[in-house]
Amino acid sequence: MEENKAVRPLNVVDERPAKCINGWVMLFVILGMVILGIAMFAFGIAFGSSDEAYSGFIALSPIGMLAVVAAIILSIGFKLLQPNEAFVLTLFGKYYGTLKTDGFYWTNPFCAAVNPAGAVAGLSQRKLSLKAMTLNNDKQKVNDEDGNPIEISVVVIWRITNTARAVFNVENYMSYISTQCDAAIRQVARQYPYDVSSNGDENSLRGSAQEIAGILREELQQRVDIAGIEIIEARISHLAYAPEIAAAMLQRQQASAIIAARQKIVEGAVSMVQMALNKLSEEKIVELDDERKAQMVSNLLVVLCGNRDAQPVVGTGSIY
Repeated sequence: MEENKAVRPLNVVDERPAKCINGWVMLFVILGMVILGIAMFAFGIAFGSSDEAYSGFIALSPIGMLAVVAAIILSIGFKLLQPNEAFVLTLFGKYYGTLKTDGFYWTNPFCAAVNPAGAVAGLSQRKLSLKAMTLNNDKQKVNDEDGNPIEISVVVIWRITNTARAVFNVENYMSYISTQCDAAIRQVARQYPYDVSSNGDENSLRGSAQEIAGILREELQQRVDIAGIEIIEARISHLAYAPEIAAAMLQRQQASAIIAARQKIVEGAVSMVQMALNKLSEEKIVELDDERKAQMVSNLLVVLCGNRDAQPVVGTGSIY
């Protein structure tokens, strides 16, 4: 029986600066090569064939041509970077380095810029954007901690901090962060209930937005660290019960609100009745026996706790 082969660890590539020089200096050098090459070519043609004494100068023509061709090849190495842009360069298949600082540079003309994600935010396909970008995935249907189906989506603000990891450690960093965002939502959503419990001593997706946002950001950051991406912020942008249980959950919320309101009304009514009895007793306005107090309490509670305005009936006879 063959033993299982060990999984080959991922060869993580870290960012390093590319070797380059100031583009303006190299521009003057290349222009000088072009001017000198043209002059040598013209001098060789003009004097090399007109007089035997200067026949040796005919060799200047091919040298001038080579100088012009070399200048054209060297001009391919110019790189222009705007703020928050980067070039990830490879030389014959190996990582050469990264240009991140804005400016005009010249580097090895045989280096090739790599960006597997293609065009990003209107930039050339060869450039990477280091700006903060927003990811807004489609709504997902997941189950919360109580097993209730909910619809949830998040908005993630992110940026690339390690260009080498973003290009070489994952196939496509744009699709990678989108997939990991979906996985992180499912992981976090099933750990918490949609709404807070009756005792209110735990976090919930609806009632603990700040705490859930922090947990979601940490979970997502761990997943995308290998791609050299920093998660600046991650927040829930949409949260609702799934359509099949939305109506039932709405009725439950309404019932809970009605019960809480009734409880508050009863507490207030009892305190008002107690205050009325104490005032009557302290001011000695009228002496009531237990039966009359019970009747008064009943009447006041009906008036204070009723859904409609009470219609008073004035009695003119004796209360006894």
